[in-house]
Amino acid sequence: MPIAVYALMAGAFGIGVTEFVIMGLLLEVGNDLMIPVQTAGTLISGYALGVVVGAPIFTIATGRLPHKTTLLVLMVIFILGNAACALAPNYWFLLFARVLTSFAHGTFFGVGSVVATRLVAKDKQASAIAVMFTGLTAANILGVPFGTFLGQMYGWRATFWAVTLIGILSFFVIRHYVPAGTRAQGSDHNWRASVRSLANGSVIAGLMTTVFGFAGVFAVFTYIAPLLTQISGFDKAALSPILVVFGVGLVIGNLLGGRLADKYLKTTVIVSLLALSAVLLLLPWAFQYQIAAVIAVGLFGVAAFSTVAPLQMWVLGKITNADQSLVSSLNIAAFNLGNALGAWAGGMVIAQDGGLPWIPYVAALMPIASLLIAVVAIRRERAPAIPVACAS
Repeated sequence: MPIAVYALMAGAFGIGVTEFVIMGLLLEVGNDLMIPVQTAGTLISGYALGVVVGAPIFTIATGRLPHKTTLLVLMVIFILGNAACALAPNYWFLLFARVLTSFAHGTFFGVGSVVATRLVAKDKQASAIAVMFTGLTAANILGVPFGTFLGQMYGWRATFWAVTLIGILSFFVIRHYVPAGTRAQGSDHNWRASVRSLANGSVIAGLMTTVFGFAGVFAVFTYIAPLLTQISGFDKAALSPILVVFGVGLVIGNLLGGRLADKYLKTTVIVSLLALSAVLLLLPWAFQYQIAAVIAVGLFGVAAFSTVAPLQMWVLGKITNADQSLVSSLNIAAFNLGNALGAWAGGMVIAQDGGLPWIPYVAALMPIASLLIAVVAIRRERAPAIPVACAS
């Protein structure tokens, strides 16, 4: 794998830390800024919605820039956004800074996915995307626990200064190792053709598959702590080690999904969604037994991220002769829309008396819906890509 792909992974690591580390610092942020914890929680949903809005806007705005330049601009936004978070005097300023930072997220992963596929042979493209997304999984295993510890020891602002430093290092790594000239020629600059291509049913089906597939993941993951403590009976001190098991599962599933998608893309899309549905249906039984719960959480991690590279590669494959960056970025936005949808659905279930044990069942309905959409879309496909080069 070219070193440039690992440079992209470094940027993905920084972005992953800044997205997820706030989950472990809500109490510290709330106490310091004198806001309720539920208000501090909007710093998570605000970030996710910022990704959804920012992905298409920033991708179109940077459409005429070389991909390497776009990535560097996005890292500058990321650095400034995290520095602003560290300096935030109040909740509203912090929320604004979080949203500003989130604008870099969708376009970075969208453009980065396109760059990664153009750095390797065709039969390694899904694996290249998976390697880049390994930065996101590593953020969950290493960056988030360390960032949470740092924030608890030295204050939450120290965590954002540390993430700012990661962004600076990532900027120089990308600048040094990612080659220029990865942009396709000609119609790659015709963003209007790319926008028109999004109206195609095949592209819409791909994006819907991503939304519902990942909604099932976050319906459970958002509430994994109460599920493990209230149903499985774990002490709060056991949560961090169990989440490390989940993180290891993410890495395994991510790399496995990428490798399989290189050879059997559409089959991997179907099988990964089927596996995710099966694991979610297994969780209610597994949560009744502590050993089974730990194993199931690991399997949940594997199933969750085995879908990422196949779904990203499947959507990318629907656009060939126009700018793939836009549809790629929109698919990242779809992942985050799924995050918000899943968290909302899980919260609605919890709001019902005795609803907590039912979360995995409701969550399973979402990848099942995603699976049905994917099956119908694949059956209707008559060609592997949508030719839009002649659009004007």
